[in-house]
Amino acid sequence: MARKQSYHHGNLREALLKAAIGLIAEVGPTAFTLREVARRAGVSHNAPYRHFRAKEDLIAAVATEGFIELKRAMLRETRRKITVRDRLKYSGIAYVHFAIRHPEHFAIMFDAPLPSHRDSELQQASDEAFQALMNFVKECQDEKALPSGDPYQFALLAWSLVHGIAKLAITKRLPYRSKTNVLKFAEFVIDDWLLKRR
Repeated sequence: MARKQSYHHGNLREALLKAAIGLIAEVGPTAFTLREVARRAGVSHNAPYRHFRAKEDLIAAVATEGFIELKRAMLRETRRKITVRDRLKYSGIAYVHFAIRHPEHFAIMFDAPLPSHRDSELQQASDEAFQALMNFVKECQDEKALPSGDPYQFALLAWSLVHGIAKLAITKRLPYRSKTNVLKFAEFVIDDWLLKRR
């Protein structure tokens, strides 16, 4: 039998995150142990403690990675959009698309019990993803594509809207089975409900 590695060729942290995401896909965002993560990663059961003091810290790291990738997806999707309306709309579509493509990350980000002390890296990543959305809202308000008012409230409204669609999509509660139709529905809702509020 091959001896388990204490290290993972310099990529221990990444290997543990990948193993955790695989376990989340099977058992959900909380029903796993660091020992099982270590076994999946092919390292000794003590190896995870080089990076994570407890399972909650590993969960926070997965959530942080998710918020960073979500922000990147939103910015990437909107980079070539010309109008402020399109930038806001496609940031929302990117949110739904991210949830469909990365349901395990999404579950950790929003369903798992995160550390009560709110890990600082996690808090920053979460805040920056929301700030990206709020910037799109402010652009729309500046060009009269949305009513004037507190941009934070409008950003919360937009987030609630796309988060609901994303959650319904990944839990198979929408009548649409294809990703294309889900994203078309998200586009319709954003266009017909959010962006008509002028």
